[in-house]
Amino acid sequence: MTSLIERLWYGKGRPLLILSPFSWMYRAVSEARRQKARDTFSKKLPVPVVVVGNITAGGTGKSPLTAWLVDEIRSAGWRPVILSRGYGGKATGYPLLVTEDTLPSLAGDEPVMLAQATSVPVVVDPDRRRGAAFALDNALGDVLISDDGLQHYRLPRDIELAVFDGARGLGNGALIPVGPLREPVSRLNSVDFVVVNGTDTAGENGLVPSHAFGGIKHPQMYAMRLKPTRLVNLKTGETRSPESLQGQKIRAIAGIGNPTRFFDTLKALGAKSIAVPFPDHHRFRPEDLGTEPGHMLVMTAKDGVKCRGFAPDNAWVLYVEAELPTAFSEAVLAKLRACCGPSTS
Repeated sequence: MTSLIERLWYGKGRPLLILSPFSWMYRAVSEARRQKARDTFSKKLPVPVVVVGNITAGGTGKSPLTAWLVDEIRSAGWRPVILSRGYGGKATGYPLLVTEDTLPSLAGDEPVMLAQATSVPVVVDPDRRRGAAFALDNALGDVLISDDGLQHYRLPRDIELAVFDGARGLGNGALIPVGPLREPVSRLNSVDFVVVNGTDTAGENGLVPSHAFGGIKHPQMYAMRLKPTRLVNLKTGETRSPESLQGQKIRAIAGIGNPTRFFDTLKALGAKSIAVPFPDHHRFRPEDLGTEPGHMLVMTAKDGVKCRGFAPDNAWVLYVEAELPTAFSEAVLAKLRACCGPSTS
């Protein structure tokens, strides 16, 4: 069902136009909740807050961008902490401090993946303001990065980044449920940076011209790409280069927001893939992994954290990292220092 809806959202026209009254209702409720949260929780926190999110439903590359931001901000002398809703997790209590060994069934797949990728504290709480208070009370760091938090207005923020999939863009440009937009395009007027994941139209300093991406006009719109970095066996930890997939027969599984991007990456690496998509945040079982004689099993890092305990010997994870222009890093760090002062670490 999700796949069908996304095809309608990101295809031509608006075949779900009959649902327009629900879009109007969705917008009214969203705007009311946003205004109430801003009126109630407008006071800034004592440390800077950076929010990464999007205004479209589905995968856009938020988590790789979050991991990249952690590295850049940490290199500049800050001690970042990641805040996450923990979608799909069923913890018995919140806030939950996530480590590399926390079960995805408790924390959600993305927080565990981010803990493993960054080695910084990750705090899960559906109420990210409460999660922020926990991080501050326990002196976990001096800058908070909220993954997928653009619409969580209870959390005050100093910097906002909106991420788009370069191939899918705004889809048909309509609000849920007619289209994929969580908020109107005008919401982008208030964000600090727009990041386009996957575009060949970047110009000087990695900036994406407005005419090159869905007509979105923003003075700080930068190109991002996801670069495959290594292939790791889930059972043994053996590491290979992504180029080793050239000519290999593989069964590729992906339970992410936009599995097509993952499958396209494997194709670009020269793999001969049998593509098996699953819903985003799918709770994998051993039988989901399947068997294809003579084939490697390759999955995303997000899926790997859920399959580690029962993965077969031929299961591999393809890791990717975000690459962004130096100008973007400099702009984000300058904004961070300007609004919040230098790091106190």
